[in-house]
Amino acid sequence: MARSFVEKRIGIVGLGLIGGSFARAYAAAGWDVYASNRTRSTVELAMIETIKGELTDEIIPTCELIILSGYPQFNIDWLREKAPLVADGAIVIDAGGVKRAVVEACDEIARDHGFVFVGCHPMAGTQYSGFAHSRANMFKGAPMVVVPPEIDDFERLAVLERLKALLEPCGFGSFTLASAENHDRMIAYTSQLAHVVSNAYVKSPTAQEHKGFSAGSYKDLTRVARLNATMWAELFLENGDFLSAEIGGLIESLQAYKDAIDAGDEERLRELLAEGDRLKRAAEGR
Repeated sequence: MARSFVEKRIGIVGLGLIGGSFARAYAAAGWDVYASNRTRSTVELAMIETIKGELTDEIIPTCELIILSGYPQFNIDWLREKAPLVADGAIVIDAGGVKRAVVEACDEIARDHGFVFVGCHPMAGTQYSGFAHSRANMFKGAPMVVVPPEIDDFERLAVLERLKALLEPCGFGSFTLASAENHDRMIAYTSQLAHVVSNAYVKSPTAQEHKGFSAGSYKDLTRVARLNATMWAELFLENGDFLSAEIGGLIESLQAYKDAIDAGDEERLRELLAEGDRLKRAAEGR
């Protein structure tokens, strides 16, 4: 039996920082928002001020868009269990930081059950986690990376146009299409490596004495040292090949600086610093 969705009805799985921000954005736009979360108290809190109700098995078939905002494996497991309930023609997206394993599994599930899955990654967030830190304008002006489904070109275009319209209340500033592999390769550098470096940087004993001696540089480099260890460990391991390669390259670069300093080689040190400055300017287009 065909399952018909209700237009502008959103289901959100996971009410952390990202899922909560989706919920707030859609609620602010007047859409029907239903959500589930592993911690029941968070759902109850959200029902007071944000969501219309809980995302139950009865509500799932009525959702036009379902957003999976949990950890990667949790998202896959949830969709595998609930797929028979998803409405025909509905769109399901995830909002996680890795794509290869998630897209491969969820694409297959979606094809078997008559709906569409699109891998998505909103490039927004803070160093804090949890529903309490979510906000309706989290995604305003932010980039959204989209991994399109592997379907007929015309059908894919229609899906992407519809998804863009469905995401309009979030206020994304741009949409970038990528393969799952290219997404994971780029994110290993632009996000995951930054978290590893920041988290490792504060392990210096000197960090405990920084007050009164630190300013913008310290704050910029340590902002993402605060993190959800369980979530990031899963993301790092899911993307271990690309992330390990980036860490290896960074270690080589750091060793070059250390060797020049240990040798008192000012000319070599200037070369290394000038090279970094040049590459930064080139990366920024100036």
